[in-house]
Amino acid sequence: MSTEYDDVAETRQTDDHHLAIARDSLSRLLQDEHIPQAVRDDLAAEYQNVQSLLDKIENNEIHIAALGRVSVGKSSLLNALLGSNVFTTSPLHGETRVVDRSTWQSYDSGGVLLIDTPGLDEADGEQREQLAIEAAAQADLILFVVDGDLTQSELNSLKTLQKQSSVVLLVLNKTDRYTRQEQNELLSSLARHTAGIVQQENILSASAAPPAQTLIEIDHSGHETETVREVEPDITKLVSRLWQIIEQDGRSLAALNASLFASHVTDKISTRILETRRDLAEKVIRYYCIAKGVSVAANPIPVADLVAAAALDSAMVYHLSRVYDLPMSRRESGKLVAAIFAQLAAMMGAVWTVHLASSLLKLGSAGLSTILTASSQGAIAYYSTYLVGQITERYLEQGKAWGEGGAKRVTEEILAGMDKDSIIESAREDILLRIKA
Repeated sequence: MSTEYDDVAETRQTDDHHLAIARDSLSRLLQDEHIPQAVRDDLAAEYQNVQSLLDKIENNEIHIAALGRVSVGKSSLLNALLGSNVFTTSPLHGETRVVDRSTWQSYDSGGVLLIDTPGLDEADGEQREQLAIEAAAQADLILFVVDGDLTQSELNSLKTLQKQSSVVLLVLNKTDRYTRQEQNELLSSLARHTAGIVQQENILSASAAPPAQTLIEIDHSGHETETVREVEPDITKLVSRLWQIIEQDGRSLAALNASLFASHVTDKISTRILETRRDLAEKVIRYYCIAKGVSVAANPIPVADLVAAAALDSAMVYHLSRVYDLPMSRRESGKLVAAIFAQLAAMMGAVWTVHLASSLLKLGSAGLSTILTASSQGAIAYYSTYLVGQITERYLEQGKAWGEGGAKRVTEEILAGMDKDSIIESAREDILLRIKA
């Protein structure tokens, strides 16, 4: 017996450790000062959900969400579990319009919350469907309620939940409509369709709100008396399975769900930060492209403009490193530019030859280049800086690393993905406008 108690204590200790890790992960996510306020504002709903999950862990709660199409009896099923009509039910299509929740007092003194969600197939309910999916994503257990064989949309929803690593109980509700044989056939069909998605033991039947029975009594004189008798819900199998899962795995599920949700939000934050940085980096790159193109085109001193251009590229890299919060020194920036130029020179020697020749043309006009020559030279300078900027961005996005294949591979991919002629033509027009101004 002591061994059994030791195993339970060890399991509880492991669960507590996992919950502590999840709590720490959520707290750090909320308190991370490196996340820009603009990103926090854009993801305000996600941050609120993170806070709710943290509160859930602090309060030692387990959340169970009912999910399914409209009118399959989600609200009725939860009411049956609660033993009272807490959630709104109605013969009208799609009565549940917002996520609602109530404490399941029958288990663990109120440590379990039942969550009702809008139907997944509302005609004008795209927002409500998203709300339902998000609520389920934060739940530790999901009751996916159906009232017959699976539709394709229901199967797709179950596959989506599986990708989120959700623990799902598939509940065939309204079994009072079917004979015993029909119930068995439906359960077998559900098992076949969800093989590998829902565990066999988690496919259950229930009758959450069976219709009242009408009884007719005939007395000795033949007079009929009609009475209505309420029928108790049949949810015994569901309750038994829920309690078993909560008792064995509830705390682990809470920790796992919190960690997965924190990871999901972290990915969204990272994506949003990267988008913000890319937008800002694009502005920085364009600024230096224009500055370099105009300065090279307008500089009357031959060859010297190439030296100034290299200095501008180095300054651009320096500022891009700040945008990506991976600051470099001026010396590091210069070395990175030199490494990029070495790769570009090896692959685009002709471009650099034209660039140098265009600069030397200034010698033939006493240092005063024609507008055509100047704009062409400036456009090539613009293009070269654009390349340096794009390659630097990739280097910074990968954490100041070139990744597999090294600098050569990155340079090749950037070059292959650009329309050189289009960029140079656009640059020439931009430079001419600024020179003439």
